[in-house]
Amino acid sequence: MAEKGRFAPSPSGRMHLGNLFSFLVAWLDARSAGGRMVLRMEDLDPDRTGEPWTSHIVEDLRWLGLDWEEGYGVGGPDGPYAQRERTAFYDAAFQRLQAAGVVYPCWCSRAQRLAASAPHPGEERDLGHCPCRDLSQVEREDRAMVRAPAWKAALPHERVRFRDLVQGEQVFDLARDCGDFVIRRADGVYGYQLAVTVDDALMGITRVVRGRDLLDSAARQIWLMGQLGFCPPVYAHVPLLLSPDGRRLSKRERDLDLGVLRQSHRPEELLGALAWLAGLRKEPAPVTAEALARDFSWNRVTRADLILQAGALAK
Repeated sequence: MAEKGRFAPSPSGRMHLGNLFSFLVAWLDARSAGGRMVLRMEDLDPDRTGEPWTSHIVEDLRWLGLDWEEGYGVGGPDGPYAQRERTAFYDAAFQRLQAAGVVYPCWCSRAQRLAASAPHPGEERDLGHCPCRDLSQVEREDRAMVRAPAWKAALPHERVRFRDLVQGEQVFDLARDCGDFVIRRADGVYGYQLAVTVDDALMGITRVVRGRDLLDSAARQIWLMGQLGFCPPVYAHVPLLLSPDGRRLSKRERDLDLGVLRQSHRPEELLGALAWLAGLRKEPAPVTAEALARDFSWNRVTRADLILQAGALAK
């Protein structure tokens, strides 16, 4: 199978420098492996995603010189390439999981779900499963008369092992480290984990490069792929780009977004700064994406989160 990577942005705001870092490394990985790139819009939530952000993402990637052969705005054999248009694929996968008995209805509120999955600092917790998993059929029917449930994956105490290209060997106990997670919301919108799993498999993605904060998602998605009969891709979870005060960059706070950066920097300047931060260049000098791809190596990409130093973006 030919190597294939992907950009998978959520069009909920303008891309910021942290998004760009992940996308740049994903592009370099695919190009250095002789692979193709796919652009997929992860716009599941109709209330938070859409225009004008979708168009801005396309414009920003092209401005930076990060091209793609297949996907949103280009087409291809595995479309559509916007998740809000792929519900039929998720329906089919959900029905297979139901038939296999590995999902269950859940009536917990969002606050209850967050409380169950957020241990206090320094506390180790077996995330396990929520009380709804133990409801009898009669109890489930009674609750369903009041309101529609969300649906969760019923994770076993089973270990998932994989080798990450950046973070090295990984082992997750699914129930303890991940816990049961939402497959479909009560309003019918499918969850991130199921949609991404199905899309990566059906689009033939062989290489997934994304931020380190999604490392435990790989364990969930590998488990889902096993349940659905898919083969998992190779994963690479790159370090996060942090502000000088150690805070993670955020679309919500417009941290160094491309709308601002394009007014004061050329594409080569931004790419050079990111390559320097990642360890791919000895200094933050301007460089093109094509030049970076010629000698890209995972051995040179740092594993630690990256602090955006004051002089990194200086002209």
